[in-house]
Amino acid sequence: MTESLNFIEHIIEEDLANGFPQEKLRFRFPPEPNGYLHIGHAASICLNFGLGEKYNAPVNLRFDDTNPSKEEQEYVDAIKRDIAWLGFRWANECYASDYFQQLHNWAVQLIKEDKAYVDEQTSEQIAAQKGTPTTVGTASPYRNRPSSESLDLFERMKNGEFAAGSYVLRAKIDMSSPNMHMRDPILYRIINAHHHRTGNKWCIYPMYDWAHGESDYIEQVSHSLCTLEFKAHRELYDWYIDQIYDSKLLRPKQREFARRNLSYTVMSKRKLLELVQNKAVAGWDDPRMPTISGLRRRGYTPTSIRKFSDLAGIAKRDNVTDVSLLEFCIREDLNKTATRVMAVLNPVKLVISNYPEGKVEFLDMENNPEQADSGTHEVPFSRELYIEREDFKEDGGKNFFRLSLGNEVRLKSAYFIKAESVVKDEAGNILEIHCTYDPESRSGSGSEASQRKVKGTLHWVSIAHAIKAVVREYDRLFLEEAPDSHEEKNFMEFMNPNSLNSINEAYLEPFLANATLDEKYQFQRLGYFTLDLDSSDGKLVFNKTVGLKDTWAKQNTETPAQNQPKPQTSTQAQSQRSALNEIQQIGKKLTNLSGEKLETAMNSIREFAEDVTYDELEPLFGTASKKTGTRIGVLLSVGVLLKNGQAKNQAISDFIESCKNDENEILKVEAEKIN
Repeated sequence: MTESLNFIEHIIEEDLANGFPQEKLRFRFPPEPNGYLHIGHAASICLNFGLGEKYNAPVNLRFDDTNPSKEEQEYVDAIKRDIAWLGFRWANECYASDYFQQLHNWAVQLIKEDKAYVDEQTSEQIAAQKGTPTTVGTASPYRNRPSSESLDLFERMKNGEFAAGSYVLRAKIDMSSPNMHMRDPILYRIINAHHHRTGNKWCIYPMYDWAHGESDYIEQVSHSLCTLEFKAHRELYDWYIDQIYDSKLLRPKQREFARRNLSYTVMSKRKLLELVQNKAVAGWDDPRMPTISGLRRRGYTPTSIRKFSDLAGIAKRDNVTDVSLLEFCIREDLNKTATRVMAVLNPVKLVISNYPEGKVEFLDMENNPEQADSGTHEVPFSRELYIEREDFKEDGGKNFFRLSLGNEVRLKSAYFIKAESVVKDEAGNILEIHCTYDPESRSGSGSEASQRKVKGTLHWVSIAHAIKAVVREYDRLFLEEAPDSHEEKNFMEFMNPNSLNSINEAYLEPFLANATLDEKYQFQRLGYFTLDLDSSDGKLVFNKTVGLKDTWAKQNTETPAQNQPKPQTSTQAQSQRSALNEIQQIGKKLTNLSGEKLETAMNSIREFAEDVTYDELEPLFGTASKKTGTRIGVLLSVGVLLKNGQAKNQAISDFIESCKNDENEILKVEAEKIN
């Protein structure tokens, strides 16, 4: 049983085995209400609420609303709606703003104990004096300001006497700490903005690090689960709790897991907001967006997203999950549940010349062959039909198994037909296909004629009964697998201009006139579709959720599609293959980073380097000197390899020596660290 546990569950099981009372387990999902949740957040939602279900433990929904300039009630409402739609229920709805007074009181306590001080340097000055990951920081000139003076200034900050940016409250910890987060981090800053819950009561707002851990402590959260970028923050998380900890209460434990990244999209709320604000998409719930709202509108189900989170797993290192795994999950779910219907998206008229004029038959269509009790519905059949234009060729040749002149195909749930002639316009475009049908070949009749073998079966709709609809087909939002990984280009340069194809005159069988937003449909031979919110009386709009097959499977040209491993295995293999790629992508950004962000990025490279081999790394020793970020990434990886037992050869020695002689300070410092 323990073999199937993820590493977070192993931590909890170990705590329980060591005597931690199960009844004290408590978790939380802590979103910031500054955007809509996306598929990456689903990993954290499913992890925390899944642990709550597994251990029968309460899970709080806590909004970390500490930055009123970016937070809105709209986002709060959307987050609650998305979590409930996924099928999870929270024990308590909490807000960091609920604790503003307590957080303030604790901050005052720190000032009185000479563990915090008011600083009036600019943000640029503070960043500069904090040093770098390779050089220690220098003390603020206000670090030894008397507590009484800091208390007075902090009170005046709270009362709104100062402009934003003029003062901050900093914790007094250790300016020489190797962990830059410990170099006198900011506790409070001035923000003159209306808060969506507290209005204008406060002019100072706690930083995330201060509010997060203390809120966990107030709520008595046992296991505070964060994404990997907070690993370097753990020491600060613990220090903050140390200052106010009462041994009679439970002490929260922070542990980290990898955030979920998805190929062919971006997962930054800031960048998703940019797409919305620039009207590159129709809104946060645009079906091309990776938001949960967008996926819901596109036709994804809670079951499929929870399944995706389960298959993608909880990892210790960041990686990119191929979007095809998400599509596999929804395809698998809808195959079991979607009602089968017929729709023609690119119509051409088909006339059955020997079918009686004015005659209408109502044929039975199975709702879902995967469900024995799904029932049937009636489909009208008549002399004039629409079929897909691409389902006909005058001369199809031996490898074309659809309709062509002189050849026979089956019409789904109806009859066998044979194409006899065509009618064209002056430009040679086919206007009508004239056929004959075999009246003895009706599907399900059991007749000898209906048992004939043909290679093609076509979907169709009766022209006289068809209803017109708009159908929206979607493709990847970006053409690049990692659109935001390019140092010199904006991610929006990689947008797919053909990500939306709107078909304004699609024809559907009349059964769909009563379609509902909750019902999912398989348009036979075309894919899975769902009714869109834009639909109204007399105007139906359907969104394509996903095709029947993975049309992107051919991307891997080295391995035939039929030999591809199952999605679960494929994703794991991709994660291993992409470690070096991830190092290179992070490396490209390094020269644009500084301070804590640089330290976090360098630590991420070291994490990925655990999965890189010497043979993969050695070809990068010759990276051009102007690609400094990549060279730093390679050097850090070399350090990890040597630490793990790799023998130092001449190529490694030469590469390290070249880094020692480089103009870049980080390269020189890191190279000197390697023995």
